Amino acid sequence: MSMSSETIVLPPSVSTRSAASRLGDLPMIPIIILAVIAFMAIFADVLAPHNPEVGALTARFKPPFWQTGGTMDHILGTDQLGRDVLSRLIFGARVSMVVGFTAVIFAGVVGTVLGILAGYLGGWADQVIMRITDAWLALPALTFAIFLAAIVGPSMWNIVIILGLVYWTRYARVVRGEVLSLKEREFVRLAIVAGCSKATIMRRHILPNVVNSAIVLATLMLGVVIVTEASLSFLGVGVPPPKPAWGLMLSDGKQGLMVGYWWLTVLPGCCIMLMVLSANLLGDWLRVKLDPQLRQL
Repeated sequence: MSMSSETIVLPPSVSTRSAASRLGDLPMIPIIILAVIAFMAIFADVLAPHNPEVGALTARFKPPFWQTGGTMDHILGTDQLGRDVLSRLIFGARVSMVVGFTAVIFAGVVGTVLGILAGYLGGWADQVIMRITDAWLALPALTFAIFLAAIVGPSMWNIVIILGLVYWTRYARVVRGEVLSLKEREFVRLAIVAGCSKATIMRRHILPNVVNSAIVLATLMLGVVIVTEASLSFLGVGVPPPKPAWGLMLSDGKQGLMVGYWWLTVLPGCCIMLMVLSANLLGDWLRVKLDPQLRQL
């Protein structure tokens, strides 16, 4: 007696469907833009067709290749010193990525640690940390950053430290509010009854529960930090020349804007806009996905 073989098609598992739905919800355009910028920043030495800091005076103010007088040797034109604009944009992505991500991480670590200490310890520790935070928040961020940059001098790593010192207060305020709620939860009380030290409770029970909020805030702060870095470079107290930075390129090209050299300001301005907008859209998506209250909506 022969038995016919039948192909059995199994339905996709629940985990596969849920993973596909999460992947479909990803903000693909912001992720692609940030991935392209990160790729340019990492491989700038290979991708840049020219040295971004060296130019030829005979090639000054060359327009992009699609305009009259443009050449394929300088696809996006040259600046007032004959330097290739495309190469400077590519290396400027590296400056923005390094300064932005490093400053956000530095500010996040400092602010999260101080927020946990203030929220869990309470008492005089909370009063001291929060009064310093309130005083820091009362200062205009950009003005305070300019003041610090003018004191320590222009340098990429000085800007990283300055931006970290300016923006750590945002993390401290948000994290402290979450810790005040978490320390009244049952799992924290059980840890206290079990004899866990305060350091252990903060490290093993409090910190993992505030990481989501810190990550969301970091993605939202990335755009703010990049704009601040560009503003400092534009004002001459940020990344020093001839190192390519998008804000510095805006400053160098503003005089030529009124005489038709639009590419010197429009192109770096578009790069800043795309990076900041993509970071903010990704931050909004993470806020919705990682916030339990918003996930119920």
